[in-house]
Amino acid sequence: MERVFKRKIYQKLLEWKETENGRTAILVEGARRVGKSTIVEQFAKQEYDSYILIDFNKAKKEIIALWDDLMDINAIFLKLQQSYGVTLYPRKSVIIFDEVQKCPLARQAIKYLVQDGRYDYIETGSLISIRKNTKNITIPSEEDSITMFPMDYEEFRWALGDTATIPLLKQQLDARMSVGDAFTRTKMRELRLYMLVGGMPQAVNTYLDTNNLQAVDKTKRGIIKLYLADFKKIDSTGNVERLFKNIPAQLSNNISRYQPYPVIGQQTESKMVELLQALEESKTTLFCYHCTDPNVGMSLNKDTSRYKIFMADTGLFVTLCFWDKDFTENIIYDKLLSDKLDANLGYIYENLIAQMLASAGNELFYFTFPKDEKHNYEIDFLLSRGNKICPIEVKSSGYKTHASLDEFCKKYSKHLGQRILLYTKDLRKDKETLLVPVYMTPLL
Repeated sequence: MERVFKRKIYQKLLEWKETENGRTAILVEGARRVGKSTIVEQFAKQEYDSYILIDFNKAKKEIIALWDDLMDINAIFLKLQQSYGVTLYPRKSVIIFDEVQKCPLARQAIKYLVQDGRYDYIETGSLISIRKNTKNITIPSEEDSITMFPMDYEEFRWALGDTATIPLLKQQLDARMSVGDAFTRTKMRELRLYMLVGGMPQAVNTYLDTNNLQAVDKTKRGIIKLYLADFKKIDSTGNVERLFKNIPAQLSNNISRYQPYPVIGQQTESKMVELLQALEESKTTLFCYHCTDPNVGMSLNKDTSRYKIFMADTGLFVTLCFWDKDFTENIIYDKLLSDKLDANLGYIYENLIAQMLASAGNELFYFTFPKDEKHNYEIDFLLSRGNKICPIEVKSSGYKTHASLDEFCKKYSKHLGQRILLYTKDLRKDKETLLVPVYMTPLL
């Protein structure tokens, strides 16, 4: 059974509709299978008197050809209404351009359609910003954009019928209230289920239908194969695909940056930038950049040559970790659910935290500084909060040691906000450091 899940982006679409009132179109960007088309169509059904959805993956040639000539917009609207059997009403109807990257001229036409003012326009796109899809068109300034991520942890809990957990956790975090070890064990088990299933609606749907992680794994493999096929279309050499598939190996090696050259060999600097840009703009990944000077203007101090790459969905990440093995060999499923995760698999938690922070609207930054001649201290994530920096250290266990945090706080006390250790035990304070259970990450 296909379900339409409650998604937070619906509220953002509502705010756009009410505040813009047709002055701009809105582009919903995101990876394939993240739920863009579903939520946009649901929004159109509920918030407008009528809508037309043009799926450019399968639109007829005469629909594609409409955007070659914009001299007679009335004729375009007439043709659309005839072809789709839908009546459009001025200021009460919306036209959806689904997978608009397949028809660049339709995206370019947004400028004139918005100026016409009769209808609202919503676009969806995957791999939308890749230059080869937009190099011959003018990107309309009358276009707002929002990024749609996989279902975040709260949306996942909603899908499972749980609307109480996240508000309760927020109360506890705000009050700095210990929740007890038994409660924490329960919440950690719930979080580990999210790590395994992930937030791709198709995978969540499979879990709800079957309650079977083997079936979920098969669904996730299908999504990853779609991504790999997309990467082949962008880059026939297979280098983008290789960079993507190497993400788990690079994170598991616990190195302080992603190293692309061992994966794909020597490339010109411009070619490497192009490949990495394709990977980042696909929205299947999250880039976490090294910050050269940890203060509130981190975007101004971003070192684009030093970065870590995470996957945008941790459920897919778990499957990619064991891509060359059958499900039955994926002992990680049993180990994760029963909290017997090997210490050397803690990088899965790091990916999960990156996903949670990004879904909550944070840009991802990390920071390293010398410990001695051979070793560095590392702050896993830096969050900007007002005029302060909140450093985060991640432990995939209950360990409370936080040497990197302590040294960072001595060195950069001037810009310091709340220092946070994310780990797997109960909420506690250790002097100036707040020890936060990892399931509270979205609330930071």
